[in-house]
Amino acid sequence: MNTPAWIPRRVAGLLSERKNPQKQAKPIVKQSPVATEKIVETAVPVRTTAERLAATLRQTGEALSPRQLRRLHDDLRAIIDPTVSEVEGGRRARTLVDWYTQAPAEQRQDLWRLMSEQFMADPETVRAAQAQYTAAVGTPDEAAAEVLVRRATVSPRRRLLQRFSVNPDGIRFLVDLRAEMQAALKGERRLYALDVEMEYMFSTWFDVGFLELHRISWDSPASLVEKLIRYEAVHDIRSWDDVKNRLDSDRRCYGFFHPRLPGEPLIFVEVAFTPDIADSITPLLDEKGAPADLQRARTAIFYSISNTQPGLKGVSFGDSLIKRVVETLQAELPRLRTFATLSPIPGLRSWLGRQAATLLEWTPPRERDELARALGPEPLTPVSLLAALDRAAAGDSDGAVARWLQRCAAQYLAQARVQGRPADAVARFHLGNGARIERINWAADPSPKGMRQSWGVMVNYLYDLPRLDRNRAALARGKAAASATIAGLCLREISPETTGDKP
Repeated sequence: MNTPAWIPRRVAGLLSERKNPQKQAKPIVKQSPVATEKIVETAVPVRTTAERLAATLRQTGEALSPRQLRRLHDDLRAIIDPTVSEVEGGRRARTLVDWYTQAPAEQRQDLWRLMSEQFMADPETVRAAQAQYTAAVGTPDEAAAEVLVRRATVSPRRRLLQRFSVNPDGIRFLVDLRAEMQAALKGERRLYALDVEMEYMFSTWFDVGFLELHRISWDSPASLVEKLIRYEAVHDIRSWDDVKNRLDSDRRCYGFFHPRLPGEPLIFVEVAFTPDIADSITPLLDEKGAPADLQRARTAIFYSISNTQPGLKGVSFGDSLIKRVVETLQAELPRLRTFATLSPIPGLRSWLGRQAATLLEWTPPRERDELARALGPEPLTPVSLLAALDRAAAGDSDGAVARWLQRCAAQYLAQARVQGRPADAVARFHLGNGARIERINWAADPSPKGMRQSWGVMVNYLYDLPRLDRNRAALARGKAAASATIAGLCLREISPETTGDKP
């Protein structure tokens, strides 16, 4: 940049700092660990991409200099240049992908910030379209004015994502980019616009109408079986014998696949066949167990459902996956009558640790007396009771402490809410699909993971096909579908309107 151009820009920057003193750096005083003298450092305020694009010098902590950032911004703009063809736009996007794959993490974040902050819908155009719509409400022009509003709110960011997707591996790139971005979202709200835009686009691109259901078996390509091992999120696969047991001829495993991500399951479910609803994961994972007789099986147990792509967070496949799998199984094995899960309760231990005092207060006096006798000379307190749960986890399910834990588990699954939704992530998934909380199972998962999550307690969710829509509608009103057994275990009913982290 020549001197005449640099001077006005630098002067403008200095004047801006004088007008906005709150943006100036503030000193931070730190105590030296080896001396009593004080060390003064400068806390540099985080600049927006607009401020950085207009600047001359790079500040501490910024990956790309203003000049590099402007060049990257121009490259992004060139991708969506309206004068170039779709093919040329895709080629330019491919060049930027090549840069991204070689760039350090800090420079990648600058790309995210540019896409999020610099490719929004034009606010003046949006306001004008909204004003025109407001004036047209109730007139014959209302529908046309609504179309204008919709078009005005479409951001250039969406067009940018579309140009990336033109390349054969473009969707894979975008899914991986969003997965990488998730860790930064909590600390950087300005990335939300890009994240939400990507979630919206993925919900369209990965609509279940475009997905293919395929069975995964021991005869599937080794690369696919290896991905199953890597992505399994519920019950860790311990060995090749373990995965062979899960994919054997008396088992079923199905996954959803997208044509643009070949050989990559988006979500998969593992199924076992039993005479009745299973109450323990141990026999299902027993590699030496007797094979199931498919002709006598009456129950299909979904014992593991795993999402595989963090970049597709917020895009729901589970409801459609289970429905498609049920239809497939009914066609193959028409004698099946019951479809249920054997599911973990991952949030139970942490929730009970926070709510133990309240739950103990809700416990009927007679049961509190039984708990006190079970603890012996130790006083009955939330702390002592939680410690007793660890000792009782592998013991008799008829003990007072075990019964109390099962009652708390029922309370948690059926009544606990966070922002109006079931507090437990797995419960939120199955209840949202229309399933019913059927039964609490004591000592159902003795693995270290099962003990850490819920003292080994698991739950069955029942998929009663004719009632799925009714159960979903009830959940929308705040009422989780639950069997009479579960309802009887609950310590207290919470109003459907209750929100927040409550028992």
